[in-house]
Amino acid sequence: MAGSSMDTEAAGHELKQGSGYSIPATAHAVDTDSWQQVGLLMVIGFNCAYVLSFSNLMMVPLGWAWGVACLLLVGAAAWYANWLLAGLHFVDGQRFIRYRDLMGFVFGRNMYYITWFLQFTTLLLCNMGFILLGARALKAINTEFTHTPARLQWFITATGFIYFAFAYFVPTISAMRNWLAASAALTLAYDVALLAILIRDGKSNKQKDYNVHGTQAEKVFNALGAVAAILVCNTSGLLPEIQSTVREPAVRGMRLALLLQYTAGAAGYYGISVAGYWAYGSAVSEYLPNELGGPRWAAVLINATAFLQSIVSQHLFTVPIHEAMDTRLQRLDEGMFSRYNLTRRLCARGLVFGFNVFVTALFPFMGDFVNLVGSFALVPLTFTFPSMVILKIKGKSGGRCNRLWHWGIIVFSSVLCVATTAAAVRLIFNNARIYHFFADM
Repeated sequence: MAGSSMDTEAAGHELKQGSGYSIPATAHAVDTDSWQQVGLLMVIGFNCAYVLSFSNLMMVPLGWAWGVACLLLVGAAAWYANWLLAGLHFVDGQRFIRYRDLMGFVFGRNMYYITWFLQFTTLLLCNMGFILLGARALKAINTEFTHTPARLQWFITATGFIYFAFAYFVPTISAMRNWLAASAALTLAYDVALLAILIRDGKSNKQKDYNVHGTQAEKVFNALGAVAAILVCNTSGLLPEIQSTVREPAVRGMRLALLLQYTAGAAGYYGISVAGYWAYGSAVSEYLPNELGGPRWAAVLINATAFLQSIVSQHLFTVPIHEAMDTRLQRLDEGMFSRYNLTRRLCARGLVFGFNVFVTALFPFMGDFVNLVGSFALVPLTFTFPSMVILKIKGKSGGRCNRLWHWGIIVFSSVLCVATTAAAVRLIFNNARIYHFFADM
């Protein structure tokens, strides 16, 4: 291989396992969870508050035909790519519990840092999106009880503090097991309530417009942004980190967990997205509860359960950053709740959430977070990198057809990455200009 493990967080130390493979040292638990637990965690994580924005982000720019086609195609492609990546968890007698370690081992130091940058950018932007969605849910509740709600930035600060507290006291993915039942109940509650109201509103709304609006250029850029958003709702860019907690056999277990996510999980977030578009057409709001009819209690219930569920979901997509900082800053020979480690974790979590809250308060554009994450980072992490690793490991022994297939994935995903990133950047500049215009009025 081109390089060594590149495990800078663990300073090169490894824990030898009885199975004959080695695992880099980490402050978090490894090889402890069943595939059912991990699968449920992924179903809950992907059926998070982001679902409330997907009708607008995914379906409106594409319309019915292209929208449904892209939902199915991108979902199937993401499933296949993650299935491949799950099979790369063990290479040359090593178990790779971090994506960047795998890329560094196969391709050398530069790819380690490129993967680190893309992955951490994805996770930070995703967490900012969670903070913004949580804040919108709190503001929507506040609006139900007053005609002069507080500024969104106050709710952003409150949401960030609550997320910080959860991440501090529930520090690892494995520690989330005690919260899965409550989170699953909350997920089911707001999914059922949402679907019931969407079906009722859809039947009563007789003037729905499903046309895709805008100039030809706007339609193209918006469609590319929609593809990026569909990718965000199907993949995370941190599969090796999630797989690190799965008990042996980890490859089979992770693939079973993926099966659960892309069947039961996808039925939830795709169902809400399609139902929202069916009910309101191209006029559907960027934040779905804003459109809902019905009694006040229903709106409060949906926003409250979505907010509470997001506390657990956001943690799944931020844990790799916490793991890196905990492994670097804490004493690995002491427990997670020793006085020294608690103090270090307080500083680390405070730094992460303080930065995210500050940036989110400056740029409160929900769609931009989703599109930029999907385009800039998730496309290479999901599609390009696994095929690169397979080509490097197997070489000519994989056969000509196999090599052409993976080269095709690399080329197509690279072009898609450039195109969707351009569309996301364009959206950011447009929304920033509109935001500042209205802020100055």
